[in-house]
Amino acid sequence: MKIVGVTSCPSGVAHTYMAAEALQNAGEEKGYEVHIETQGAGGADNTLTVEQIADADYVVLTNDTSIRGIQRFKGKKVIELSSTVIIEKSGALMNKLAKM
Repeated sequence: MKIVGVTSCPSGVAHTYMAAEALQNAGEEKGYEVHIETQGAGGADNTLTVEQIADADYVVLTNDTSIRGIQRFKGKKVIELSSTVIIEKSGALMNKLAKM
């Protein structure tokens, strides 16, 4: 399975990167290909490519604040969760995606 995501939080610091790491680790534990873009205080890092988005089975977005460039995901299966939920329950999220 291929998953892409974008994480961001109001301050653009800790939760942005903690959520990205949680998604990356949980996905890799399942053997999934995971690419996560972070939109932090310093701008975007690991910007998703058109190919990564096109190939993705699912898109996971944080909903703590507006994601820049959200139109890139039109037509994709998008899941929006708070960064806190992603940090605390990323393993459960990956299990749920496997069953969808």
